[in-house]
Amino acid sequence: MIDPFGRSITYLRVSVTDRCDFRCVYCMAEDMTFLPKADVLSLEELERLCSAFVRRGVRKLRLTGGEPLVRKNVMSLFRGLGRHLDSGALDELTLTTNGSQLEKYAADLAAIGVRRVNVSMDTLDPAKFRELTRWGDLDQVMRGLDAAQRAGLAVKINAVALRGTNDAEFPELIRWSHGRGMDLVLIEVMPMGDIGGDARLDQYLPLSLARQQLARDFTLEETDYRTGGPARYFRVAETGGRLGFITPLTHNFCESCNRVRLTCTGTLYMCLGQEDAADLRAPLRASESDDQLDAAITAAIARKPKGHDFVIDRRTHGPAVPRHMSVTGG
Repeated sequence: MIDPFGRSITYLRVSVTDRCDFRCVYCMAEDMTFLPKADVLSLEELERLCSAFVRRGVRKLRLTGGEPLVRKNVMSLFRGLGRHLDSGALDELTLTTNGSQLEKYAADLAAIGVRRVNVSMDTLDPAKFRELTRWGDLDQVMRGLDAAQRAGLAVKINAVALRGTNDAEFPELIRWSHGRGMDLVLIEVMPMGDIGGDARLDQYLPLSLARQQLARDFTLEETDYRTGGPARYFRVAETGGRLGFITPLTHNFCESCNRVRLTCTGTLYMCLGQEDAADLRAPLRASESDDQLDAAITAAIARKPKGHDFVIDRRTHGPAVPRHMSVTGG
């Protein structure tokens, strides 16, 4: 699949549910209204959709949410998609998780063929963790990390950079994650979904500034390491570990975008930061043949835009994109 700008689409991120057992302050409102279950694709339908993309050249699948591991029987989807790893059609099957359910599922994920996981964790302070996630338990996540590493999974920690909240913790997060053999990636707040007032603007910290501050304590060495995602990685000389930056606002990564996002309702977003979308549920359900589905995918890829329109400033009222990240898949 080649988009209008010559980029090969080889990476599909799939939100298997919009539900989550946390309510992170930069992601969603505390009193969220979630999708009716009738609107959500079955796990069998999600497997069929993912398989159609694999057949069209997708080499990497990432399951996300909400929190993917809270969906009932989700391991059956992982097992079904694992066959593409066995056949060689898929290079990687992975997930992004808040870590709350890893203690339960890490061993099963590793047995299926998952080799690495991204865990979203913004602080090492238990009280602050509870405040940021509203419902989360840091001890539970730590047990999940232990289980993941025991199972042989490579773990990458994703931390959203929040001005005045966790920015003073970045040195500690670096030493802690690298001390456990885990990469750390810092992510700029993205203007998606209404979380109330100017809260997200107040949270926003340009990572160009964070990098300057970190350079006072650490030697950041350029690398050409890539995982297929948007992070730009540096080696931290003092720890020997990798530190990544995802900067959709201070420096967008659109020129090398190789991915599209599928929601649990069968809606395909060709760009995280645009509202244009394609309905794949209707052609999926219209026939047991994949002909209509393939045609819909082809038409959607032909509309993939050059880049997103994310903006955070006080002149811009409301989020750049009205849907919450949990709907699209983080």
